[in-house]
Amino acid sequence: MIRWTYAFIDRPAAAAERATAFWTAVTGTRASAPWGGRGEFTTLLADGADACLAVQSVGGPGGAHPDLVVEDMAGFAARAGELGAVTGTRNPELAVLRSPGGQPFCLVPWRGQRTRPPVVTGPGGVTSRVDQLCLDVAPAAFEAEVAFWTALTGWEARPGGHPEFHGLRPRSDLPVHLLLQRLEEPRPASAHLDVACSDLAAGQAWHEQCGAVFVRRGEGWTVMRDPAGGVYCLTGRDPGTGDRTSP
Repeated sequence: MIRWTYAFIDRPAAAAERATAFWTAVTGTRASAPWGGRGEFTTLLADGADACLAVQSVGGPGGAHPDLVVEDMAGFAARAGELGAVTGTRNPELAVLRSPGGQPFCLVPWRGQRTRPPVVTGPGGVTSRVDQLCLDVAPAAFEAEVAFWTALTGWEARPGGHPEFHGLRPRSDLPVHLLLQRLEEPRPASAHLDVACSDLAAGQAWHEQCGAVFVRRGEGWTVMRDPAGGVYCLTGRDPGTGDRTSP
């Protein structure tokens, strides 16, 4: 059983500090001291709540990946393997895996996390919350990835508002949900953050003030690039419930 979820924001080592400064600003969090064997991780701490976001300094271009927090690490890893996941590094505190389509994810032990960080209020009253990881999947792998992640998580599977999307929503109040997006062209698996936003225009202006750059506008979402070069989306969804508010 998945008891908690994290979104890891993977950014190139040279830009990790810029990423941390930006994401703490727009999520109302503060940065932990660096941790990990090389100081490559920084947790984004929310006062009065359990953390669900972290920045990881990586050697490549970066992206994002989920950490699933479970009670039975060995059992959950075995189940993932039965479903087609490939296991890499593994120890009592961490298991690194890849989905059948190549998306990295990690398993970590549950430490009692239960309090979700609150919705954040920005300039002019705009509200937002980082609450979703979008897994970007090549067309040929999409159906298999939907089946894998649905079976692995046990979450409710919902077709999205557009045919290229498929959402997975946990029944309990976990902080980071999953959305799978079928790409138009084949490319390696990747992932990006989705930020539920009460007002896309106001949210864009706020993020630009904090250093992000507008990329393009979609049907109910705005694609942005953070100061570390990572792409993410502001999405027209209720930050409290995650439900769509934009057509």
